[in-house]
Amino acid sequence: MVEAHIALLRAGMLKPTGAQVAEQAGVSLRALWVNFNDLDTLMAFTGAEMLRRQDEMFEPVPAHLPLSDRIDGFCRQRARLLEFIAPYARASLLRQQFSEALKIHRARCIARVTDEVKILFARELATLDRDRRDRLVYALGAAATWGSWAVLRDELQLGVDEATAVMRQSVAGLLAGATV
Repeated sequence: MVEAHIALLRAGMLKPTGAQVAEQAGVSLRALWVNFNDLDTLMAFTGAEMLRRQDEMFEPVPAHLPLSDRIDGFCRQRARLLEFIAPYARASLLRQQFSEALKIHRARCIARVTDEVKILFARELATLDRDRRDRLVYALGAAATWGSWAVLRDELQLGVDEATAVMRQSVAGLLAGATV
C-alpha cells in the first residue's frame, strides 16, 4: 500500500484519496484502513520508507577532500536526494500543518542535513565561535533542504543542474563568508 501511495505521488497526485491508493495497491478500501488509521498515518509510513530509500542512496562525501570538492559532492548529492523525495515532499507540505507526525518527520530530515553539514565541514566550523558556528550550520542546512530546493525548482523553475549550481554558490558563499 505504501508502494501504491509512492507511485501515485510520483505520478503527480499530491493528495491521493484512500480509494485511489487502495485501487493502485489492488486492495479493498477496508484493507487500507485496517492497516492505516488515516491518510496522515499512511503519509508517515510513506515518509519512513522514503527515508529508508534515501539512506540506501546516501554516499558520504569524504571529509578529507579539499573544501571545493566537498562542496561539489555535498551539493550534487543533496540535489539527487531532493529530486528523489520531491513528490513526497510536495504532498507532505499540503498536510504538514495539520499533522504532528509530518512535522516531526520534517524536523528529522532537517536535522539529518545539519548533522551532515557538521561532519563534512567540521574543519571550517571549528574556526568559529559557538554562535557563528551554529548560525552557519543553520544557514547551510537551510540552503540544502527541501524548502530552498522547492523555491529553486518549483517557483523559479530552474532545471536540476542550474538549481544545483545555485545551491553550490550559496553553500560556497556561506562558508567563505564565515571565515571573514
